[in-house]
Formats: sequence, C-alpha cells, structure tokens
Amino acid sequence: MGKGSRERFLFGVVCALAGGALWGFSGACSQYLFAHYDIDASFITAARMLGSGALFLVLLLATRRERLVAMLRDRASFRHLVIFGVFGLFACQFSYIASIGCTNAGTATVLQSLGTVWVMLAACALAKKPPRVGEALGLVLALAATFLIATQGDPSSLALPAAGLAWGLVNSLTVAIYIMYPKRLMFVWGTLPTTGIGMAIGGVAAGIAWAAPAAWGGAVVMPALDATGWLVLAAIAVLGTFAAFTLYLHGVALVGPVTGSLLGAMEPVSATVFAALWLGTSFTGFDWAGFLLMVSMILFVSVAGGKEKSTARR
Repeated sequence: MGKGSRERFLFGVVCALAGGALWGFSGACSQYLFAHYDIDASFITAARMLGSGALFLVLLLATRRERLVAMLRDRASFRHLVIFGVFGLFACQFSYIASIGCTNAGTATVLQSLGTVWVMLAACALAKKPPRVGEALGLVLALAATFLIATQGDPSSLALPAAGLAWGLVNSLTVAIYIMYPKRLMFVWGTLPTTGIGMAIGGVAAGIAWAAPAAWGGAVVMPALDATGWLVLAAIAVLGTFAAFTLYLHGVALVGPVTGSLLGAMEPVSATVFAALWLGTSFTGFDWAGFLLMVSMILFVSVAGGKEKSTARR
C-alpha cells in the first residue's frame, strides 16, 4: 500500500469510527432527554429525521442534483424509497428511541446489534446455504449476549422491562430491513442519495405519526424544552444522524464494506461509554459481559462475510 493509499485508508478509518461514535452519542442524547424532560419517542424521532433529512436534501442538491432529480422522477425507485423510508429508516429510528426510553442507550444499542444476526440468517436463507463457521459462532454469541442482558444470568426472571426488550427486538428486525431492502437502490443510485432521500421521507412519516393523535381528537403537545433540551435535540439531528451517516458512509467508501462493518462496532461501545460516563448509568457485570459478547458477534460475522464485495455507487 503506497503512502497515498495508506493515508486514504486511515482517513476512512477515522471517518467510519467517528460516524459510529456519533451514532452512539445520539443514543445517549435521547436518554438524556427522556431523563430530564417530559418528551416522547415520536417527537424525538420526528425532530431527528426531519432535521437530518432537510440537511441531506441540501447536501444532495449541492453535490448530486442531477442524480437526485432522476431518482425522484423514477416511479419504481420512488416507490421503493417510500417503503425504505417508512418501514426501514422511520421504523428503525422510532423503535430504537422507544427502546432507549424503556431501558438506556447502551442496552438499546446492543440489542439493536441483533440486526446483524437477522441479516446473516436472511442472507443464508436466500442463498440456500448454511451459515459459515464464524457466522454460526456469531449467532451463539448474540444469543448468549441477549440472555445475559435480559436475565442477568437468571433464566427464571427478566431483568429488563418487557417493553424495553420487545422494542429492542423490533428494532433489530427493522435494522435488518433497513440494511437489506435498499441494496438495489444503492447499487443504481448510490448510498448517500438513497439514505438521504429515505431519511427525508421517513421524517415526513415521523411527523405524521407524531401529529396523528389530532386526527381523532387527541392533543399534540410540544414538549417544554429549555435551551439545553433544544441543543441536545439539535445535536441528535445534526451530529448523531446527518454527520454520523455522512461520515460513516464516506469511511466505508474508503476502507471497504468489511472493514467498515468492523468499525461500525464503535456504535454500541460509544453508546455504552456515553451512558456510563456522561449520564451515570450503572451496568452490572452481566451487562458488560453481554456487551462484549455482542461486539464480538459483530466482528465474527463481519469477518466471516468478508469475501462479499460491495458494488454500490457512492
């Protein structure tokens, strides 16, 4: 590897790590809002997705205007974008934030990592072949991690709130949809345009979901946020979503999908560290063991799938 290639690779590593860290930071910010304000998951999701979606559209208009217009004019692509935006991105973001509201940022992000297992199982089913050794080991690690976090080692009791575990499992399934469904779109149109437009569409869906109670006579209440609350909410949209996706996708484009997947393990690590050091969330030995097993699962599954190459446009 020449000097220029090495510097390019290292820059990609930094970008991917920064993106993963910012994703974890956004989870901790959501936990902060739940702890200090009377706020619900639908409002955080709407603000996060509408804000970041608007920024993505500005970026795409400035850098990929022709591709953006062509993508929106293609009816088949737009239909798939709507499905991706609503059932992939919106469902993923809402269920993740709801899981944080019931548990904490670290636990919710680790449960979200189960999406890697669903993707692996779906890929094996579609290819009609059994998992590789590393993938099978990753599955065992994921199940062990979930068991430790959910039961604290006691199978007769559930240590997590049932709603938190349920939202975490739903979130992991939506992650699989979010990863697998747009592959064709990303191949044709590029990763950033697909993600950006999907985020904007998901933001509209999130706004409708937040305002929906008004349709049957309910009240749509704006949370009473002070300057700090609005600043944290803005950080979720700008840093934890727009900047996180942009940095991570650019990093993956430079280092490749396998290394990018490995570096994506920074997200659960970051969320846990921020929750512990910033928010004072306490974790048990079983929690830490479960977190370690889940990160190990990501590494095993990513390495096992390393022969697959990404052909998506950037």
